[in-house]
Amino acid sequence: MTSQTFTPQAFSGAERRLTLAALMIVFLLSALDQTIVSTAMPRIISELNGLNLYSWVTTAYLLTSTVMVPIWGKLGDIFGRKPVLITGISIFLAGSWLSGLAGEFGTILGMPGMVQLIVFRALQGIGGGALFTTAFAIIADLYPPRERGKFAGVFGSVFGLASVLGPIIGGYFTDHGTVQVGTHTVAGWRWVFYVNLPLSLLSLFMVIVKMPPLEHRRAGKIDFLGAALLIAAFVPLLLALSLGGHNFAWRSPQSLSLFALAVASLAAFVVAETKVSNPILPMHLFQNKVFTTANLAGFLISMAFMGVVMFLPLFLQLGRGVPATVSGMTMLPLMAGLIIGSTVAGQLVSKTGQYKPYMLGGAVILLVAVFLLHDLSKIHSLPLLCGLLAFVGLGLGPGQSLFNIATQNAVAPRDIGVATSSNQFFRQIGSTVGAALAGTMLTARLANLPGGGLDLGKLEGMAVKAAASGQAAHADPVLQGALINAVSGVMVAALFVILAGLVTILFIPALPLRSHQPASGAPTLDKAEPTNS
Repeated sequence: MTSQTFTPQAFSGAERRLTLAALMIVFLLSALDQTIVSTAMPRIISELNGLNLYSWVTTAYLLTSTVMVPIWGKLGDIFGRKPVLITGISIFLAGSWLSGLAGEFGTILGMPGMVQLIVFRALQGIGGGALFTTAFAIIADLYPPRERGKFAGVFGSVFGLASVLGPIIGGYFTDHGTVQVGTHTVAGWRWVFYVNLPLSLLSLFMVIVKMPPLEHRRAGKIDFLGAALLIAAFVPLLLALSLGGHNFAWRSPQSLSLFALAVASLAAFVVAETKVSNPILPMHLFQNKVFTTANLAGFLISMAFMGVVMFLPLFLQLGRGVPATVSGMTMLPLMAGLIIGSTVAGQLVSKTGQYKPYMLGGAVILLVAVFLLHDLSKIHSLPLLCGLLAFVGLGLGPGQSLFNIATQNAVAPRDIGVATSSNQFFRQIGSTVGAALAGTMLTARLANLPGGGLDLGKLEGMAVKAAASGQAAHADPVLQGALINAVSGVMVAALFVILAGLVTILFIPALPLRSHQPASGAPTLDKAEPTNS
């Protein structure tokens, strides 16, 4: 591979501040979209008659946003961050607007309203995949690794804030947002998507007018073959993980075919990436021990997190008979802990120049918190549950930014975009795997209930109907006991995954964070990779 030099761009203080403000709006936009829709889903399903397609609204966004993350990261390295961010915001804006219109005019091109929503959510995901990864890559362009900690902590706090505000805003619009425009009624849930429009336009204005050019680029052609094989590998994998055990059995021909296609495409992708001159995911990065171990740790912690939190609202609604609104509010302490953990860890990293102690501290806190939470039969009060969830959030906070900072610090500046997107990519895959395995475990533990057992789809259907009617779900004694046992089993499994993540963190090399950007022509870190490997 030919060596390329990198000339760091000089930025004024005003340019940095305005760019950060624009990025925070972009980050808020992306984070809100992941939390605001869930509250409105019961009403959307009841109006568009799409309970059988419930999971696809989330799956469509997850599929497109996840597979596009490494592609957007590489495009940012080739063409620069600014045009990639502008393109991503524009696609996200169009997807949001069209999602709000889904079903408004009846069946279009043979697609009923729910199918329209799924297609438009997939389009939204294509743009959404550019937002997180490009924002973090731009921070890496603006600031040296040691200074990134405090800003990454702030951005982690924005994510936590969006997690708190999203369900509240979504619930308010869903319940009170219905308006009459002439003779036409605009349903309140549509504003859950329309609220993205002013934020998208503001962020577009800030990026186009206020953000500096960020002109550095990495020469090379787009790796179309790698992009196609990446999509061919991970779309079937994510489909199999998201829908297997729910829409069809794990050992069904559909599941096995999807897994086989994913494995074959992934093998072809790895081979292809070693042959092309400008790969989407350079294989040499996996020789960098920081890159490999930090991404693996991020994958495991994200996987465990989904196992811990995914079914707590379901347990509260169906196992305890708690109203849907109250069950949603129960997750707020977790987000408060995440905000505090992320912010404090970021400040300490910037002050000390060390990231590994805070990674380890967060993982240990998370392990202890989940251990205290794992037996739900002993947790009878909501205040106790809220306290333990705040503890969980405190342990998760450092991982929101530090895995990414460690990765960026360890790779050559020319690979910042692909390294940042890889970190986000592995974390999203971890979340998907965690959700799938947790759902499989839950279904297996509920299979022996009277009446042929319950699967995840039936459980979600019960919760959706209760939420749509605004009533608390009835806490059936048999179902209550089964859910306590099932969700507790998922928690125990998450404990082992967190332990594996903690062990992985122990192997992450503790490289000192650079306090300045590399000078023009300076040796890049990947030239010294053998010392890190």
